[in-house]
Amino acid sequence: MTDDAPAPAQGLTEVLARRFLTTDAARAEKVARWHARGRRTARENLADLVDPGSFVEYGRFVTAAQEGRRPLADLVVEAPADGIIGGTATIDGRPCAVLSYDYLVMAGTQGMRGHRKSDRLIELIGRMGLPTVFFTEGGGGRPGDTDLPMVSALDVGSFALWGALEGVVPRIAVVSGRCFAGNAVLAGCADLRVATPDANLGMAGPAMIAGGGLGQFAPEEIGPVDEQSANGVLDVVVDDEEEAVAVVRQLLGYLAGAREPGAADDQDALRTMLPENDREAFDVRPVVTALADHDSVVWLREGWAPELVTAFARVEGIPVGVVANQSTHLAGALTADASAKAADFLELCERWRLPVVSLVDTPGFMVGPEAERTGLVRHASRMVTAGARLSVPLVGVVLRRGYGLGAQAMLGGSTHRPLLTIAWPDAHLGPMGLEGAVRLAMAHELAALPEAEREAVVAEQTAAFRKNASALNAARVFEIDDVVDPAETRAIIAATLRAAPTS
Repeated sequence: MTDDAPAPAQGLTEVLARRFLTTDAARAEKVARWHARGRRTARENLADLVDPGSFVEYGRFVTAAQEGRRPLADLVVEAPADGIIGGTATIDGRPCAVLSYDYLVMAGTQGMRGHRKSDRLIELIGRMGLPTVFFTEGGGGRPGDTDLPMVSALDVGSFALWGALEGVVPRIAVVSGRCFAGNAVLAGCADLRVATPDANLGMAGPAMIAGGGLGQFAPEEIGPVDEQSANGVLDVVVDDEEEAVAVVRQLLGYLAGAREPGAADDQDALRTMLPENDREAFDVRPVVTALADHDSVVWLREGWAPELVTAFARVEGIPVGVVANQSTHLAGALTADASAKAADFLELCERWRLPVVSLVDTPGFMVGPEAERTGLVRHASRMVTAGARLSVPLVGVVLRRGYGLGAQAMLGGSTHRPLLTIAWPDAHLGPMGLEGAVRLAMAHELAALPEAEREAVVAEQTAAFRKNASALNAARVFEIDDVVDPAETRAIIAATLRAAPTS
């Protein structure tokens, strides 16, 4: 302001002063201590995520509802925004909404006025159709608010409103530090959860657990990242908040549709990527990476059900969801957990309108009494249903083994369900594993043979079954659409998806 410029009106002066009190600069000591722990503030995370100058904040002047027990001046300084920052913005030029609990305000707990703010924003998100990023760190409900009449606070609308956005807008939660109770529920209701190694995620924190007579636990003992990754709660684990923001930006980028094709590996390498011995396990992730544009793959839920790989990627610029059997774990059989993982992922691709590429190499669903005790029938059937209900394009590629109902489930329920089902030259397809089929079909004949001769007969008949089950033979009777040179796979996938309806 120049010397001859008019002084701002008293009201504007007060507004600007109060606005300053909501910034990190107004609490430099707290911020310095937070930085010393290797952490970034809520406002720093939001500033890193959104485009400069695009953030329109809602409710910055809200304070905690505690004037009955604390001076207003104290609340203005110590409880800015009631511990939740939110508004609209753009990320890489695309409209979105962002919210973040502020752990430097009462440990990121959920205040009653903060809930009114989140209710308002979540309702607007639905009306405006905005993809949303929510940094959910915090300790859950706050018991100290006194200014609003309440008994149970069970009429709070935030959880129902946020949950009702499933399928309406994409929602990504970012979890760092302690995230308990209501904060954890908001994270859990999101479509995807990105977490840093120091995160603890639980339906209750230490105080609530102790209050329930369940013992004394340190926060770090409740829902640590290694456990919540192994059980499927977390989708992506990153090194720090900076990387979390970068991954969130990449995830939102898939929603923007196709872009110019990116560079990719030499596709000829795919011809030799599978082992010659088809009973030898191999890591399917390099196949996914080779088919995808460089630096376009984000792996999801790597720690849970590793016998199935799920990821987002781009193929010649087209964003896709990828589901693939991983033979290094249980030979790629579909367990109850793998089936649930697949169903969740297919449903997510449907909500986000992302085409699906399925890479098949499975002996089928895991079987036996132990497998059935895990609820396999329910989860396997849910996977079949999720695939059959896909309205987004699905392309199936049988890499090696496509056996039984498990292979059908990987292909939406049938080899004719995808827009295109192709196989690589050495692939085999059958109603069950070939050797098992021989032993089942010839059970009486084998029983009549001398024991010393049985295995030779099994080997001979398995070889005959193998020839009949070859991809070329399946293509000859039109059970699949084509058998292709592996080096052509990427181009074929892209051409098929370009021909598919986009809505």
